[in-house]
Amino acid sequence: MMMKKAGKTPVSAGAARPADCADGEFDARLAAHGDELRSLYLSLYHGDEAAWDYFVSMLRRSWSERSESLRALDRGRLQDPEWYRGHSLTGMLMYVDAFAGTISGILRKLDYIRDCGVNYLHLMPLLESPEGRSDGGYAVSDFRRVQPSLGRMEDLEALAAECHTHGIALCLDFVMNHTSEDHPWAMYAKAGDPAYQARYFFYDSWEIPSRFEETVPQVFPTTAPGNFSWCPEVSKVVMTTFYPYQWDLNYANPVVFNDMTDNLLYLCNRGVDVIRLDAVPYIWKELGTSCRNLPQVHTLTRMLRLVCEIVCPGTLLLGEVVMEPSRVVPYFGTPEKPECHLLYNVTTMASTWHTVATKDVRLLQHQLRQVFALPGSCTFLNYLRCHDDIGWGLDYDFLAGFGMDQVSHKRFLNDYLTGKWPGSPARGELYNDDPRLGDARLCGTTASLCGVESARYERDEVKLDWALRLDIMLHAYMFTLSGVPVLYSGDELAQENDYSYHNNPLKAADSRYLHRGRLNWQAAELRENRETPEGRIFHALRTLETLRAEHRVFDSRADLWLTETGDTGVLGIGRYHDGEKLLALFNFSEGERHISLAEEGSFRNLLTGEAVSLENLPLPSGGFLWLLCDFDERTELEK
Repeated sequence: MMMKKAGKTPVSAGAARPADCADGEFDARLAAHGDELRSLYLSLYHGDEAAWDYFVSMLRRSWSERSESLRALDRGRLQDPEWYRGHSLTGMLMYVDAFAGTISGILRKLDYIRDCGVNYLHLMPLLESPEGRSDGGYAVSDFRRVQPSLGRMEDLEALAAECHTHGIALCLDFVMNHTSEDHPWAMYAKAGDPAYQARYFFYDSWEIPSRFEETVPQVFPTTAPGNFSWCPEVSKVVMTTFYPYQWDLNYANPVVFNDMTDNLLYLCNRGVDVIRLDAVPYIWKELGTSCRNLPQVHTLTRMLRLVCEIVCPGTLLLGEVVMEPSRVVPYFGTPEKPECHLLYNVTTMASTWHTVATKDVRLLQHQLRQVFALPGSCTFLNYLRCHDDIGWGLDYDFLAGFGMDQVSHKRFLNDYLTGKWPGSPARGELYNDDPRLGDARLCGTTASLCGVESARYERDEVKLDWALRLDIMLHAYMFTLSGVPVLYSGDELAQENDYSYHNNPLKAADSRYLHRGRLNWQAAELRENRETPEGRIFHALRTLETLRAEHRVFDSRADLWLTETGDTGVLGIGRYHDGEKLLALFNFSEGERHISLAEEGSFRNLLTGEAVSLENLPLPSGGFLWLLCDFDERTELEK
């Protein structure tokens, strides 16, 4: 959609449609949240009343355009504001083209998604982006059009509506930090329009960009070095934190915030339930700082939360904050002034793969101790793999206590998980390898990193059995944590790496496509046969999902603690809620272990129903146990 060219008004390039007459529902929510929103807005934008007036009129227009079915969904969720925090959601992450070709294809495959037990569906970036210069869809050229090869916006609305009839929440990425250089705003900027150049960061010389470079880290120092690029059309320098074709937006300009919020609400009004705020820590830039996690970022995030509370209160904000825990948690905000509803449990994910490689659970225990200490209102997305690489953002101060050097340890992890380490069954590839710093990241599907790929290649049934057991154990561990577990599409079938990307000139330079392969629908047909790897994984995950949804001990309000196992290769997690206690054991070591636990209660194996003693519990390598004690059940038996 081409934006109208800016006139004299500094407020917005797009004209607001006439607002509907005052609506009591909207006005009540505006009255409840408007004072804080106004205060934050005018503080950030230096008392710009004209910009604020436009902003409010845009919110009212967005509300007037929201369908009655979506308003009804909002009302239902307001009756249960913690609907996403329980233990009933299971997510799945997928690329539209890799899963079903088009958005309409996903609609036709919705029965399969439901068969997977999924009721939270995250579709990777699908808005219009230039082919070959899209960073996987993260260089958006139009926030209101779907990539033509994937369908139309009407297809997305139809999919959202059908998802809602089946109780499935739909998640979509919203790329906040930048636009494509092909976006209409950027095209006007290239044509020399100063109003549109003010939406970005343009400089007449390299003087100020060079000063930024003194304090701003580089995101991709090997593949896209620097934070600025030359724009030959106007002979100026433009800020491009990620890639040269992704131009950073200037949120110090209220026009940018107004119009980007308008774009966000447009997607919400198409039926999107969860907005993933991409690269949110980067969105405020200030000379002399790292341009990361600045206070204004939290002001903007809080304002977006208030906007959603007013216009579309059934919508969730998911923050993409891929940083150390001390930087992640503040994006939840405070109980009085919340920001994001959900955040990624990124450090736990990285620590998990560290544990797979080292067979030592002490770092993972250290990480989980920090997560378990957070308030129950902090809701994480838990995952083993995502669309991106695995970055080794570990607690190296803690590891130093075991004599581990950061550079050499990263090298070991990468060697093990790429199969270079002697005896390693894992098969992955490096991403953004910097031999000088030893700072490469890692790519690969869950199954290939667990050893399924190498075992099948070698036709070694013993190794395959172990690899599948490890794969299932990791998923069981993920389901044990509080929050929303998210599967990567294909993991439910033990899908392996896709090396065909090497032959695609548009993808060959980006090893992340290794784990972004197309879903193998022939393999999906094998999911009912439990004698196949596909069937074994599929039914194991469905069992875990079902048990998690059925038992109140998995509720996010449960107490969590680490259970002492007496073995550095075995992780123990305890949960208690509403009369149920769960003890979960996970054997990351190479051999069978026998574990004794000092816990009160009569326990049974949750998967088999058999009564168990907590003395000398056998646990094979890559194996796990879910042990349940139902105190209410015991009381009934005693009566």
